[in-house]
Amino acid sequence: MISATPNPVVERRMPHRIAFVVAPGFEMLDLAGPLCAFNLARKLHGADYELAVVSATGGTVEGSAGLPVDTRGPKAAEKARTVIAIGGPMAHVPQYCVETVACLASVSARLGRIASVCTGAFFLAEAGILDDRRATTHWRWAPLLQSRFPQISVEADRIFVNDRNVWTSAGITAGVDMALALIEVDHGPDLARRIARDMVVYHRRPGGQSQFSAILDMEPASDRIRAALTYAREHLTEDLSVERLAEAACMSVRQFSRVFAMETGETPARAVERLRVEVARSSVEDSNRPFDALAREAGFGDSERMCRSFIRVLGLSPQELRRISRRRAQ
Repeated sequence: MISATPNPVVERRMPHRIAFVVAPGFEMLDLAGPLCAFNLARKLHGADYELAVVSATGGTVEGSAGLPVDTRGPKAAEKARTVIAIGGPMAHVPQYCVETVACLASVSARLGRIASVCTGAFFLAEAGILDDRRATTHWRWAPLLQSRFPQISVEADRIFVNDRNVWTSAGITAGVDMALALIEVDHGPDLARRIARDMVVYHRRPGGQSQFSAILDMEPASDRIRAALTYAREHLTEDLSVERLAEAACMSVRQFSRVFAMETGETPARAVERLRVEVARSSVEDSNRPFDALAREAGFGDSERMCRSFIRVLGLSPQELRRISRRRAQ
């Protein structure tokens, strides 16, 4: 249970109004995740946020799960400093909700920043807000976003993207990552870390991290193999021999090696390498820290071993990935 004792880490000032814009059939978690993050910052830590759920018509709007939400009218968005467009399973359909697009277009010019969660990017795209910008959305809909709006540079494998204060995030839970990043921009990393702890989520997946998880990609069928992969992910800096992984799976080494290869299509050593690359990649792309330090933190030991693994897994060296990331950010 989250403690209700406030922790006033932020000085009081004029409230930062945030409007969450929903359309009929919106995805509840797209709204609830970011809304919860900002609300915890406000209620538990004294952050200066004022929150409103807004729609183009005002009144009750029903989400995709059938749960109705009471909303305020578009004037509430006009008073906001940050507007966040919430996605849903129909948001990618052309002209699905022209009123929502018009609302976003009317407020975008004078906003400090505007953002979207998941397929909410389609609303921003139809409003012309993403023109000549980098953006992302749920990986399933990223090709459609790119084909319909070629003037946008869609980065399908990103958790979230910020291009000149227009923020877009990937599917569903990535909205929480984006919200934590926005809180960090507003009030610093310490508050963002506190909110992540309050929400019991990882603080925080960097925007450059892949939408895909190596563990999910390997799709092991049995709980024991999943347990071994989870153990490996949590102990990457340690020696992860096949014997140690087999022990984590409560299996003999011979049985573990056979079942692991059958369920994942890879050897345990190769799987551990992929997990280490996954962890190191976001830091390589999103920081200027020395490669040797990043290699040690991911369990490679040194930058040479990390470089060889990056080339095997990604086809690019850490140096090349960092150069590409910097070019994207320009």
